[in-house]
Amino acid sequence: MVRAVLVATAAALLFAGCPAATAQPPAPPVPIIPPPVQPANVGDSKAEAIAYYDSGAYLTNLQQAAAPAVAWIDDQAPRVARPAVVLDVDETSLSNWEAIKANDFGRVGNGPCDELPAGPCGWLAWDLRAQSTVIPPTMNIFTTARERGASVFFITGRDESQRVATERNLADVGYTGYERLIMEPTGAHYVSAADFKAPQRAQIEAQGYTIIANIGDQPSDLAGGFAQQTYLLPNPFYRIP
Repeated sequence: MVRAVLVATAAALLFAGCPAATAQPPAPPVPIIPPPVQPANVGDSKAEAIAYYDSGAYLTNLQQAAAPAVAWIDDQAPRVARPAVVLDVDETSLSNWEAIKANDFGRVGNGPCDELPAGPCGWLAWDLRAQSTVIPPTMNIFTTARERGASVFFITGRDESQRVATERNLADVGYTGYERLIMEPTGAHYVSAADFKAPQRAQIEAQGYTIIANIGDQPSDLAGGFAQQTYLLPNPFYRIP
């Protein structure tokens, strides 16, 4: 019995003197490298824009964006002594889709526009054809404003050399009885459309009008104040700073 105890004790001492086996730390996780950040593919974006237009989703979104403006003008115009509504022209009141698509979403500043529906189509030549089509939800805004006694001003980035054609185009699609078409001076250049449009709205209000609504398709159409409410219509086709 004594011998067994001694043997057990010796064994215990022997194991106690041995270094304990240590667990190996887990291998570090393999880092997940995200794909490179890049803009959307231009070809894919063009195809999506065409599908957006052709499917009717663009028109639906225009109607959704215009509806609050119609409701606001209908309610607010009778409450103001000299109410006014400001509308942009291109892709707000008139659609240039035929030229946009022909130019593959590029902007051809000069040159003829004789091969539609194929391009290229010079933008100035297109404007002078006076064949832009009406944007129906904006016509609804325009009609509501006129019926409720509001004066309508168009403020556009088109310049004075295009006045006759633009006035004819507006009249041909049904924009009649508006107060004034305000255009950029021929040859003028602005860093942003807002640099021209905001001071024009200020001048309208200085004449005693209250601009109850300003509607455009570019953020620069709306920047700079001088309107009770602003409404941005969809336009994924181009950007004007």
